[in-house]
Amino acid sequence: MTTVFLKKGKEEPVRRKHPWIFSGAIHHLEKEIKDGELVRVADNKGNFLGAGHFHHGSIAVRLLSFEDFLDPTDLSFWVNRLENARQVRSACGIPQEGVTTAYRLIHGEGDGLSGLVIDIYGSTAVVQCHSIGMHLQIELIRAALVRVFSGQLTQVYDKSVESLPGNYAKTIQNGTIWKGGEETGTAIVLENGVRFKVDWVTGQKTGFFLDQRDNRKLLATFAPGKSVLNTFCYSGGFSCYALAAGAKLVHSVDVSARAMELTEENVGLNAPFQGAHEGIIADVLPFLKGIEQKYEVVVVDPPAFAKSIDKRHNAVQGYKRLNISALQQVEKGGIMFTFSCSQVIDRELFYHTIAAAAIEAGRSVRVLHHLTQGPDHPVSMSHPEGAYLKGLVLHVD
Repeated sequence: MTTVFLKKGKEEPVRRKHPWIFSGAIHHLEKEIKDGELVRVADNKGNFLGAGHFHHGSIAVRLLSFEDFLDPTDLSFWVNRLENARQVRSACGIPQEGVTTAYRLIHGEGDGLSGLVIDIYGSTAVVQCHSIGMHLQIELIRAALVRVFSGQLTQVYDKSVESLPGNYAKTIQNGTIWKGGEETGTAIVLENGVRFKVDWVTGQKTGFFLDQRDNRKLLATFAPGKSVLNTFCYSGGFSCYALAAGAKLVHSVDVSARAMELTEENVGLNAPFQGAHEGIIADVLPFLKGIEQKYEVVVVDPPAFAKSIDKRHNAVQGYKRLNISALQQVEKGGIMFTFSCSQVIDRELFYHTIAAAAIEAGRSVRVLHHLTQGPDHPVSMSHPEGAYLKGLVLHVD
């Protein structure tokens, strides 16, 4: 392996097991390195610090190993990491037969595999690589999945085109990379007993937003007999939970016609309900500003407003405007679930943004719950950036 030498003093985050080496921390390279190449990282005296995938960019190395004896090119390395991740999920009661059959097996840095996501939908594993180096290991990842799940998978699907750098993404294509049974592009899965159709071929991300599982379950405790507005509904996760819990009325809003098709299909999978459901194709902010109806429960779960630090200020203003409008549509004494999945908006900043929105909306607000992603999206204490999902449950007077 080619060695990457760090500047003096820049080794401390690595010694604390942070998996990212930023380009500004590098003193020099032993020789020219290609994107995706596995490299050895050393301090300014040449002492081994770790090994990982190199990329010409802000995050120059994504570390996979901090031990000199671990070889990321060996199948046993991948088998051990996947088996460890599976045991962590099992300890959390995930999956649970007849209750929950969809979950995240590998959550990047949280599972010691920076740049890799693997989601399980029934008997299908969907792999999404976020770095060239990780995708160059796709055959080892596939082989490790087949070994760890030993007859329980029917296919492994690679959905990495959307998450990789453009020039490299043009050289690959999404598709099934292993099958031990029928090849499909969709599956009906269970999440806390609620049924959903997942489409990993055409759907967003790997097909479903698994990180909200526990938050959807919490929403169900507030929904019985209530009117519910679910904005940015995508495939109707919160809507289906609310209806299954006995909501009297649920309105699902999304600007995407395809998202509304998925929502209606998922609502149908869980019918019949006591309450009524209506899907509305609309841009959420103008919708909120244009309606007079108020709701007893409102869900605000937008896509990431900022993916880089330089976009953070505009994102904060966007979250504030959105939440002002949403708070104005909550009945007195009602509940609002509000979220941010922007990694660059930390928990404190999000909290203060919502507090400012409440003041401007003229609503008295109490925080009932602080929310985050589920336990199958673990956060390494060496990589706090992994806690990307922030949420609040608010009581609104």
